[in-house]
Amino acid sequence: MSDTETPQKKKGKGKKIFLLLGGLVLLGGGGGAALYAGNAGLIGGGGHAPAEPERPELVLRDGVSEAEAARYFSPTGDKRVDGTKFKATYYPLTENFTSNLRDDSGMVQVGLGVSTFYDEDVLENVKLHEMAIRSAVLLALTEQDSTILSTAQGKEALKQRLRAAVNEVLKKKEGFGGIDEVYFTSLVIQ
Repeated sequence: MSDTETPQKKKGKGKKIFLLLGGLVLLGGGGGAALYAGNAGLIGGGGHAPAEPERPELVLRDGVSEAEAARYFSPTGDKRVDGTKFKATYYPLTENFTSNLRDDSGMVQVGLGVSTFYDEDVLENVKLHEMAIRSAVLLALTEQDSTILSTAQGKEALKQRLRAAVNEVLKKKEGFGGIDEVYFTSLVIQ
């Protein structure tokens, strides 16, 4: 065997190894893509698409037909629902809220209750996330000014702000708000 033959054998061997590795990479990549597509539900059916959470349903008042109430349904829960067509369910939050006011001139203590025209799932979500709701309510209370809260319009605006705060928490945690009203069960401004 001559010296010129040895390098050619090594070159041929290296070429085979290179082709073998390249083929393995392609097969591995193709297999990985097939596995991803299968799990994503794109091919086969071997994977499961993530289940969409069930949306709460509106609860009809007695004597109201589904056809009559259908025009009031909002799948996003953002629109206000006509209270004459749907049944409200109430839930009092367990403890009062006490907070300093923004203008450092006093404090406010409120007891709150919420209502929904949706099924019990909404109130179960309120109970489940009550700590996060309490935090959002307290943050909203600290933004209030005592002179504004002393008016009826200021109190009504606070109710709307608290309603929005509760729904924001529920949307973030559960994907759906569903609280139609917030009520003061007690209110002291000092």
